[in-house]
Amino acid sequence: MKQVNIRSAKNLVMTFLMFSATVAVLIPLAIIFIHIAKMGFSSISLDFFTSIPKPTGETGGGMANGIVGSGVLIAMASAIGLPIGIFGAIYLVEYGGGKLSSIIRFAADVLNGIPSIITGMVAYTLIVVPMKGFSALAGAVALALIMIPIVLRTAEEQLKMVPNSLREASLALGVPLWRTTFRVTLRSALKGVATGVLLAIARIAGETAPLLFTALGNMFWSKKLTEPIAAMPLQIFNFAISPYEDWHRLAWAGALVLVMFMFTISLATRYFSRQRN
Repeated sequence: MKQVNIRSAKNLVMTFLMFSATVAVLIPLAIIFIHIAKMGFSSISLDFFTSIPKPTGETGGGMANGIVGSGVLIAMASAIGLPIGIFGAIYLVEYGGGKLSSIIRFAADVLNGIPSIITGMVAYTLIVVPMKGFSALAGAVALALIMIPIVLRTAEEQLKMVPNSLREASLALGVPLWRTTFRVTLRSALKGVATGVLLAIARIAGETAPLLFTALGNMFWSKKLTEPIAAMPLQIFNFAISPYEDWHRLAWAGALVLVMFMFTISLATRYFSRQRN
């Protein structure tokens, strides 16, 4: 009886500690979200989504070019990073197993831990300098370098969770290994892979440092992928450090839109995670 009371007391203490830790995490998040909503909601308007920033000294304007620019950069980075990450994961699970696989995993883990500003410097050296100019292409490559290890490691873990009996059943029916991989294994892990993809998109959507070295930013519409392009994180950064109150207003509105986008991606990630389970 005494032992049961001790266990109950320990359980109560641990529950309290876990609850306190959860509250300690949620309070700063709530403070940040409430403050951003308070400062940015009053600045949200139709003009914000349809207009580009006004010249210095003029009021009004929006971040339409930054919103479109961020969408272009994310789409290009996904076009580069997702195939490499997913195919790399398929190789590690279905065809790997040797020393090369260990090297790839180690390299992915190291790349995942490198600060994003270093990734931007690497893209600057490899792309911006040879092209003699900042560009949307360089920004997309920098973001893709951040996306690849996240997608690769997440997709690898999801593919490992597919039962071997499914592969064996498909192979026993005479289906080639490559078709089994795409039609059975990958399809079975599709929701888990989608979760990793969404996490990678959420990671790169708010990156600013790599874009400072590559995409640079643009106050106008970009017509070519080989010239600087606007992006919401860049505009928020530039407007926040400016001395103009109207640009501060746009920065808060952009921060709110970016946070809501990240929140939506997080909800979608949770949805796919629950569906997978």
